[in-house]
Amino acid sequence: MKVLLAAHGTRGDVEPLAAVGRELLRRGHDVCMAVPPHLCGFVESAGLEVVAWVSTPWQGAGDFIRNVNGQLSLDAMIEIREHVARAWAEWCTTLASLAEGADLLLVNTGGQGRAGIVAEHYGIPLAVLSFFPGEGSHTGGMIWDIVQDAEDAQRRALGLPEATDSPEPLEIHAYDALCFPEVAKEWAKRGGHWPFVGALTLDLPTDTDDEVLSWIAAGTPPIYFGFGSMPVESPADTLAMISAACAQLGERALVCAGWTDFSGICDFEHVKVVGAVNHAAAFPLCRAVVHHGGVGTTAAGLRAGVPTLILWFWVQDQPMWAAAVQRLGVGSGRDFSASTVVSLVADLRSILTPQCMSRAREIAVQMTPPAQSVARAADLLEEAVRHVR
Repeated sequence: MKVLLAAHGTRGDVEPLAAVGRELLRRGHDVCMAVPPHLCGFVESAGLEVVAWVSTPWQGAGDFIRNVNGQLSLDAMIEIREHVARAWAEWCTTLASLAEGADLLLVNTGGQGRAGIVAEHYGIPLAVLSFFPGEGSHTGGMIWDIVQDAEDAQRRALGLPEATDSPEPLEIHAYDALCFPEVAKEWAKRGGHWPFVGALTLDLPTDTDDEVLSWIAAGTPPIYFGFGSMPVESPADTLAMISAACAQLGERALVCAGWTDFSGICDFEHVKVVGAVNHAAAFPLCRAVVHHGGVGTTAAGLRAGVPTLILWFWVQDQPMWAAAVQRLGVGSGRDFSASTVVSLVADLRSILTPQCMSRAREIAVQMTPPAQSVARAADLLEEAVRHVR
């Protein structure tokens, strides 16, 4: 079968689709992936055919809001509506061109409304990867009105009738049900088909693997710190906080820079800063992991069987994952902006306990193995196409 995977967001949003795409390619399917331009090289490194595209109609809309100092005047609202309408048209036109001849369209959450129009146009199934409960739910208001108007315009442009109660897309939850047991139970009661497959990852090696593993082996197991695509506002202060907290606890720190520039900052003897870290290889060798609460990093820490401290940035999925690790008894969470040396020391002490470490090992064996997760997701997609045929 021919499959188009269309992704938006950062690496954490794109990698799960790439992992599924690689498995489908291994099974002999024709796979193409559309991603933001800056992630093309990353997807190519997984062996996939890739096409660059501007994947969100909201890109640039923030400029309008900033230009009016946060006050949405009538003119600004009209400008935003016109911008989104134009971008939506370009988005759908590009996606429709890429999806021509495809048997299946797979997207990550947030793009399913627009992708659904294209899937309906071609009469092919749509599948969506979701990374936490409730992702992609609509909240109403002006933004939803703009979205609805843009979608209606695209339906007309493609010659589709007004939206009706069309079949729901296959929604695959790319995380483990044990992280949100009450949600899983509620969905089971409702009798819907919302399969949980576990976190999807490529587990790609990095250029720093040898350096990182050598440094870890040269001393006591470190505490990992990394904030992925969340650039911290003050790298120097953040590194100083990490260094001071770990010094008080007698711990070493492995810091993954990610999108934060830590260059030019004073070196600390017990702190190692690298550009990238292979989570699957390094996390099992660490005492604990401290990060922003992305689904992929959270799953890697849980699979590694080490305690987790989530210092979250956004008020959506990251605090949700912080609550999940606390509920599981394997860690805790705090708003990154509220973190200090004192709070970090206290938070680390609370998770570096025999009870928390033992519980983390118990949870690790209950997590879905990466290979099983990606195989199950690919099975579901193949089943979806067979059902339509």
